[in-house]
This record gives sequence, structure tokens and C-alpha cells, in this order.
Amino acid sequence: MAETPPIKVPASEFSRNFGRYREAAQRAPVAVTNHERVTGYLISPHEFEEYQRLKRSATRAYYVEELSAETIAAIESAQMDPRHDPLDHLLDD
Repeated sequence: MAETPPIKVPASEFSRNFGRYREAAQRAPVAVTNHERVTGYLISPHEFEEYQRLKRSATRAYYVEELSAETIAAIESAQMDPRHDPLDHLLDD
């Protein structure tokens, strides 16, 4: 299914016709601009729930500097489960 591109609207127009854009946001995101720069979006409740779901399921990458000494020690001492030993040959050159 193709994504609907956002409707771009200047902030002054958005504030004067909020009801119109509130309805439009049920069909497509509304990008609110200020001096031609997007400063926010109005989206439907369904789109917001989808965003929240994706945000909750997203993986996060960490810089080593962000890890505690305890976490680094746990990573260093981690051992592969012996059930995966048959896969070791995949690491050979």
C-alpha cells in the first residue's frame, strides 16, 4: 500500500483553518510549516498509535561509553549456547 504524502500548510493557514486540517489529517499527515520549514505534523489517532507501536518495538543502539561496567563485563563473559556449536564452521574463512 502506497503512503500518502503529507499535506504542507503554513502555520498561519493551519491556525485559521484548524478544523479543515484536523479532518484532512484523517486521510494524510498534515505538515505544518514556518518559513517553509516543517515544524510539526498533525496525524490521525490511527497513525499515532502505529508510530507508538513501532517506537516501542524499535531496537536501540548504544555507544560503548553509554554501557555500565557491569554490562560490558556481561558481554565479555557471554558464551554461545552449545546447541549452536554445529554453526561454528560458518565462521571459518
